[in-house]
Amino acid sequence: MTKAEVAANIAAETGLSQTQAQKTLTTVIDKITKTLKKDGRFALFGLGVFAVVKRAKRQARNPRTGEPVTIKAHRAVKFKPAKTLKDAVN
Repeated sequence: MTKAEVAANIAAETGLSQTQAQKTLTTVIDKITKTLKKDGRFALFGLGVFAVVKRAKRQARNPRTGEPVTIKAHRAVKFKPAKTLKDAVN
């Protein structure tokens, strides 16, 4: 599902205009991003927890050429789904 489709569903279910729904969705995504940058963790009850994790520098291989490649240390976002979400999917 794309961001536009999510916004369309929000608009249909809430009675908001398409523009208002897109603005609301964009605001939520921006808030999650800013919170992750600042605090490194964002929990949303019923959905799950987004957390920033540190990845160490490591060696990998270029799948096309087979040459060794060094991947530098970086931060990544990890998501752990809530129990209610896992139960709903299963």
